[in-house]
Amino acid sequence: MNVLLVEARYHPHITEALADGATAALEKGGATFERVAVPGALEIPAAIALAARSGRSFAGFVALGSVVRESAAHFDIITQQSAAGLVRLATDQALCIGNGIVAADNEEEALRLAQDGDAGGDAARACLALITLRDRLRTLT
Repeated sequence: MNVLLVEARYHPHITEALADGATAALEKGGATFERVAVPGALEIPAAIALAARSGRSFAGFVALGSVVRESAAHFDIITQQSAAGLVRLATDQALCIGNGIVAADNEEEALRLAQDGDAGGDAARACLALITLRDRLRTLT
């Protein structure tokens, strides 16, 4: 199974920590993966939609990025809209998506969530669990 990691590079050191966890979890789960980069968290749902419609065969997708509070309105818009975009894609198109976009008050907290909290690994494991469920449901008659 091939999984696409879509990485927002706005905070690259945080995204790398998320990707380290995600790639380790995918390798442990026996998945192959490809990585693509987008500027920020708001572009992740669009990139997944483009990939899903590209004709390429991806079993699932892992969204990786971070949103750090800089202003309340900006933070709220990005966190809410990126999550809503992922949920819409998952439900409307039946895509297996693991959400590894962390939201934090500062970069140190975001890095802690990425490294110590293994948010990237959790997102990859969620993606793999959804792939397994989808495949199991397809075989039920």
